[in-house]
Amino acid sequence: AVVSTQSGHYGGIYVLNKIDQISIEELDIIYKIPHCVPLSAHHKWNFDDLLEKMWDYLCLTRIYTKPKGQLPDFNAPVVLKEDNRTLEAFCNNLHKGILKDLKYALVWGSSVKYQPQRVGKEHVLADEDIVQIIKKH
Repeated sequence: AVVSTQSGHYGGIYVLNKIDQISIEELDIIYKIPHCVPLSAHHKWNFDDLLEKMWDYLCLTRIYTKPKGQLPDFNAPVVLKEDNRTLEAFCNNLHKGILKDLKYALVWGSSVKYQPQRVGKEHVLADEDIVQIIKKH
């Protein structure tokens, strides 16, 4: 898979298949190769590592929504580019009208010190944060 980097240059992820047919020692060597993901398509091994590396290389951030009184929705994250991941960008991604009714948001995740923490529209979100929008009454 070829991906664009922030500097505009193109890089890639090397996917090495059939790890089910090599020894543990050989697998240890392969894991040290940069930009490489070993996997077994037949046994469906290591697909999670490939997916995680793709998210990292594409510089994308997943933000999950949490409606009031409900559990977070982990099935459909809001995807933001790494260079534009403020609460304001998150709100605009959901719907352009949300921002004018925003009072604050509650955030759970690595971008905040307390779980949850009350934040404003300038707050920078981190990958896999959970956001609950609180509207003005």
